[in-house]
Amino acid sequence: MTSDTTSQVRPRPRQRRADGERTRRAILSRAASLATVDGLEGLSIGNLAAATGISKSGLYAHFGSKEELQLATVEEAERILKEEVVQPALAAAPGLGQLAAACEAFFSYVERRVFPGGCFFAATSLEMGARPGPVRDRLATVQSDFTALLRSFAGTAIKQHELAAHEDPDRLAFELHAILLGADTKFVLHDDPAVMSLAREVISHRLGLDTIADAPT
Repeated sequence: MTSDTTSQVRPRPRQRRADGERTRRAILSRAASLATVDGLEGLSIGNLAAATGISKSGLYAHFGSKEELQLATVEEAERILKEEVVQPALAAAPGLGQLAAACEAFFSYVERRVFPGGCFFAATSLEMGARPGPVRDRLATVQSDFTALLRSFAGTAIKQHELAAHEDPDRLAFELHAILLGADTKFVLHDDPAVMSLAREVISHRLGLDTIADAPT
């Protein structure tokens, strides 16, 4: 075999790995969507095979157990949350701008039905909250990380005098997260755009953005 022939053959394993990763990502995207409707406990190799058209043996090649599938699904949902909500927030002006951007990105993520059952973490956290184990622990970490991000944005806004000095970043982050989750629940239940309009008004008022908008120029 010549060196030229060898160089042509070498990329094939890398291509197979890339194809395998794309297949895995597609499977997990579907699994995350199903989990917001059927729950993480409702995920199984069988129903995922039916939903994706991939054989059970093909799925077992990617996931050795139900728990492994659940954890991988949570990881994919976290990647999507970062892409849809966290990254747009981080791209905004530090402080109040980031707080407002995080809330707006979350509302958009829910409204556009990125997941059919609303926010993945809202849909699955209650389900798994009473089930100790690594899946619940990972869900709790993602929720805590998101709240911590809101808290850091609030802290910056206070330092920049965009929010009152007496504001407590922990309390504000808790309030904002509660509003986001409440809006998600009501929107999924009622499929009513007015829910999001009201939630946006509540956030705007809580952050004082309505006062800024009404201020004379």
